[in-house]
Amino acid sequence: MQMKTFRAATSTAAFEKIKAELGDDAVILSNKTISENGSKCCEIVAAIDSAPAAPKRQSKESIVEDALENTVGWQREWSQIKGQIMALMKPQIDLNALSPKQKIAMEYLEREDADETVMTRIFCDLREDKNKSVLPVLESLVNVKAFKAQNWSGTFHAFAGPGGAGKTSSLVRLALKEKKRNPKARICLATADGGRGKGRIVLKHYAELSGLAFREIITRDDFLLLQKEADQFDMILIDLPGLPGKATLEEWSALYGLSTCEDLSIHLVLNPYYSTKQFERFIEKYKSEQLASVIWTKLDEACTFGAILNMAFVSGLPVSALSYGSGLKNSIAPATTEMIWRLLFMRKLPGGDIQP
Repeated sequence: MQMKTFRAATSTAAFEKIKAELGDDAVILSNKTISENGSKCCEIVAAIDSAPAAPKRQSKESIVEDALENTVGWQREWSQIKGQIMALMKPQIDLNALSPKQKIAMEYLEREDADETVMTRIFCDLREDKNKSVLPVLESLVNVKAFKAQNWSGTFHAFAGPGGAGKTSSLVRLALKEKKRNPKARICLATADGGRGKGRIVLKHYAELSGLAFREIITRDDFLLLQKEADQFDMILIDLPGLPGKATLEEWSALYGLSTCEDLSIHLVLNPYYSTKQFERFIEKYKSEQLASVIWTKLDEACTFGAILNMAFVSGLPVSALSYGSGLKNSIAPATTEMIWRLLFMRKLPGGDIQP
């Protein structure tokens, strides 16, 4: 058996080293936090039965072939079936079959880039009754659960999403908003980026300025310690790192112990201007039983808002907050259905500004 000790700033970094050197068949023998040169780091002892074989050189053609062979069959088949269904359905979507008001509403949604699946669903519902308003149909597709302390019973709230989506700023904005609403609220800001990202500096800075607690989660032990401190706080907001490569939220949560925390809600932070393919990947990458809502950010930079409708329809997750503008104060709002309809039909931001 080949056994080796790996050290890194975070568990994630250590596991990346293990995977690169020993491969996917490595067995974890121990995982602990140690001090090295005055700083905490993660030490993992891993082993493998035999040294992994050296990777074979591949041609461009073989790389493509391997990728195609590793593609899950049902995903490819479903994509083809979905495309065929939409090709058959689209000619049947005759907006002239609707009332003038319904037709205008559909045209607005199409302008905002609501995708074909959503448009088909709405059309079918409206076609049954020409007197039916589009809003009840949309309300059946988009759920809202405003990010307010009284709406969420759990203490822990983690913010996940791709790098640059606005996780850190959304976390700070919500913390400041809650502190303003309830000056006696005991709020803790925590970062899980391993001390490598600038988000850590931002969180620590605003925690100090606003009288909030600050914690760092570098290893699994740090999160376990934070759980033991939970009764000291009314709300603990955790800034999760962007996940590299093929890493998934479920894997990361299990690695750091978040998956066993029953008092945790994870909020997916997204921008409206990602592509449809990116949204599909995000749904797979960030799926989790603890995923509780979507927070939409950088609304003032978006040209269309149909993504809010598309994501709600596909994921079934409620929208909890809407973020806009460059400042940290007065630039985020707990979501309401009225705010979402104003975005879709009037391009009006929660702060009152209208997008051109």
